[in-house]
Amino acid sequence: MYTIRDGRKNMVMTLPLETMTINDKLQMMEAIWNNLIQVPQEMPSPAWHRDVLAARMERVNKGESTYSDWEDVKARIRKAT
Repeated sequence: MYTIRDGRKNMVMTLPLETMTINDKLQMMEAIWNNLIQVPQEMPSPAWHRDVLAARMERVNKGESTYSDWEDVKARIRKAT
């Protein structure tokens, strides 16, 4: 079991991680992420994210790297599993 305690809201949540399947865990993570992106202004991006993205875009612009649409990536992953 994994217990999360949030003193600000007096919330305690226990997750049965040892008994959850990988699929269960991924679904839980996706649900949490989908909730988080509803308020992007509350999730500030650290400065190093900007630096990493700039370096990646530079490689793409030089033709040294490519990228894929996220929906295409998810479809390829689902097809492979």
